[in-house]
Amino acid sequence: MQNLARRWKRAGVKTGFVPTMGYLHEGHLSLVREARKQVGVTGKVVVSIYVNPTQFAPTEDLAKYPRDLRRDLKLCRAEGVDLVFAPGDAEMYPGRDEDRYSTYIAEEKLSQSMEGASRPTHFRGVTTVVAKLFNLVLPEVAVFGQKDFQQAAIMRRMVADLNFPLKIVVAPTFREPDGLAMSSRNKFLDAEQRAQAVILFHALRAAKAAVAKKSIPAARLKRDLRRFITAAPLARLDYMEFFDPETLQPVQMVKHGAHMALAVFFGKTRLIDNARL
Repeated sequence: MQNLARRWKRAGVKTGFVPTMGYLHEGHLSLVREARKQVGVTGKVVVSIYVNPTQFAPTEDLAKYPRDLRRDLKLCRAEGVDLVFAPGDAEMYPGRDEDRYSTYIAEEKLSQSMEGASRPTHFRGVTTVVAKLFNLVLPEVAVFGQKDFQQAAIMRRMVADLNFPLKIVVAPTFREPDGLAMSSRNKFLDAEQRAQAVILFHALRAAKAAVAKKSIPAARLKRDLRRFITAAPLARLDYMEFFDPETLQPVQMVKHGAHMALAVFFGKTRLIDNARL
């Protein structure tokens, strides 16, 4: 991959990159379209498909994470992707199981709350694998989705702090008609769970309405929304946070312009969502 990327760079070809874990859906494809928009018809769009083991804790769903490379390749071909990079573990982490791999990247501020608090080893795995992919693909532009808002913020910080010569673009969350954010994990929901999962979107909407004209103490809004979410009997709230969208620091008073993020379990399936209020 890296040799081809170097040839493109020497030839002055601009590369747009969309890192994914596969099992692609319309949300991923919207990122591909944004990458094409960024580099134009003369540029190259690269999609990586790799289920990264270092961002999963031992208790998480690495083995069960959905995979369908043949389908993914077909979707990428239809979208005009120039190259799909689908490495294996041996290529990305040579010798990791034999203790011959020991270098990781950790962002130490933005990654501490929300997803980082709920999944303590997650972002170290994400930053490490994305940095490796950036070094292999050598893109001028990388596109991430706003559904993973904290991840996108961490990517921006990593690129700035480590002097990666590329631009991070964050594309809007792509949603189902009823508002549920598209996710590869949605396939694990049964019919009743799927019907109730839209409560994440409704909670975001309720929060927006609540702060549209006045500020509300975060503790009070959390209490009200926790009751709202758990009125869906299958929903189990993991976290809910209101924070400054630039620093990701929690706010005590929630007002128009603050950001909200939440994670909710339905059975063993964990869904996340977020929105600017």
